[in-house]
Amino acid sequence: MSWSAAPTDADWDAAVAALTSGAPVLLLAHVGPDADALGSALAAGLALEARGVDVAVSFGDSPFVVPRVLRSLPGQHLLVAPGDVGERPVVASFDVSSVERLGVLQPVAEGASTLLAVDHHSSYTGFGQVHLVDVTAPATAVLALELVDRLGVELDQTIATAVYSGIVTDTGSFKYAATTADTHRTAARLLETGLRHDLIARHIYDDEPFGVLKVLGHALDTSVLEAGAVGGLGLVHTRVSLVERQEHDLPLDAVERVIDVLRIATEAEVACVLKQDDAGLWRVSMRSKGRVDVSAVAASLGGGGHLFAAGFTGGPDADVVLADVRDALAALPHRDA
Repeated sequence: MSWSAAPTDADWDAAVAALTSGAPVLLLAHVGPDADALGSALAAGLALEARGVDVAVSFGDSPFVVPRVLRSLPGQHLLVAPGDVGERPVVASFDVSSVERLGVLQPVAEGASTLLAVDHHSSYTGFGQVHLVDVTAPATAVLALELVDRLGVELDQTIATAVYSGIVTDTGSFKYAATTADTHRTAARLLETGLRHDLIARHIYDDEPFGVLKVLGHALDTSVLEAGAVGGLGLVHTRVSLVERQEHDLPLDAVERVIDVLRIATEAEVACVLKQDDAGLWRVSMRSKGRVDVSAVAASLGGGGHLFAAGFTGGPDADVVLADVRDALAALPHRDA
């Protein structure tokens, strides 16, 4: 399934009515949240708090730990652990393409009286009752900002910081193809609140333990280029094991930047990083330069994402997982350059 419908005014009105009905509200990011997911949820949470709504924000990871690079996001007083969410009849998810991405909070979402989905993935499965989904948006945070506006809440520096964090990450600092003139106009509006874009970038991109450099160096040193893969377009891949992370006392989210460096290889259309999680499974991140729809690859293997940035969780054997990726890539058509 590929979602294409855009939210209508009726959809927005239904969302605002549900969120301001007086019932307690729960806002959810996906498991292993990034800045777009958690920043969007926190921005909406701050706006609802300003409206006097009983609101909480969470994500379905166990243990419940905010990724280190996101701990500077504003609004974290709204965060509650999954086991403490209580009775929340109205639930809204942010940046969640399938209900399974809610982790241990999936039953809470499915049991809600009203379930809203705010997202920009073409792989969105339609699980919500109200769909605030726009696949042309460069980030879910853009939709979160529109929700703030439709709630009638003034955009202040705190909310703007949460929104900007989501936009800057999901656009790759405004360099990905989904970035438009409107994206830059939105960024300008956010900057006009006085937010510190330099500090946001530093927290997200330029503040890592030394161990990350060691793991990154090893991952690049052991990377493999398969120039004949993907129909001759090229595949570059590497892996980061649990043992390597433990050696440097690094959580899984600390190695996310490996894919951003690996993807610059000129000879490869697709980059792929296998990261072993604490349970021994291999989580796969993929990037395409524009000629291969890696979201289709991810979807075929149980995951999802964007056209040119997607992922999935595979099994405990890295060689098998990588072979599955190769086969799925080989079966896909590719675009002209």
